[in-house]
Amino acid sequence: MLRTSTTSTVCRKAVTIARRNLSNASTTSSTRQSSALAGDTGRKATHLHHAMTSFLAIAAPIVMFTPDSYTDGMINKGFGMLVATTVSAHSWIGMNYVATDYVPKVSKALVGPARVFNAALGLVTFVGLSKIALNDKGGVKGAIKGLWRPQQKE
Repeated sequence: MLRTSTTSTVCRKAVTIARRNLSNASTTSSTRQSSALAGDTGRKATHLHHAMTSFLAIAAPIVMFTPDSYTDGMINKGFGMLVATTVSAHSWIGMNYVATDYVPKVSKALVGPARVFNAALGLVTFVGLSKIALNDKGGVKGAIKGLWRPQQKE
């Protein structure tokens, strides 16, 4: 009986190690080339992606529900820049995951152009949200609140 449980434990450990090796092989494979445009490679990218998601989920409601008198000025602009940076980086990394998973099914030659497109989209997102955060009345918070305000008649 002791021998069977030991064999079973060894088999479970071997299966666990094999699964880890398979999951690590998908991120460190030689077919997956690392470049500056590949925002989804490595464990750091995944960790950063999850950290940005957590930040947005926690910080956005806090700032949105804080009265305007407390957040006007530098706090609003600083939060807007944080949102601009986080949203653009989050979308860039996420879209690189999409490019890695689905673009090769269409054509492997399109992976590079898809990554360039994702980087350009992230840059445009950053520039647009930064402009809103720094130049518009109320910043990002004001823009989001404006979606629910009725239009003012002139």
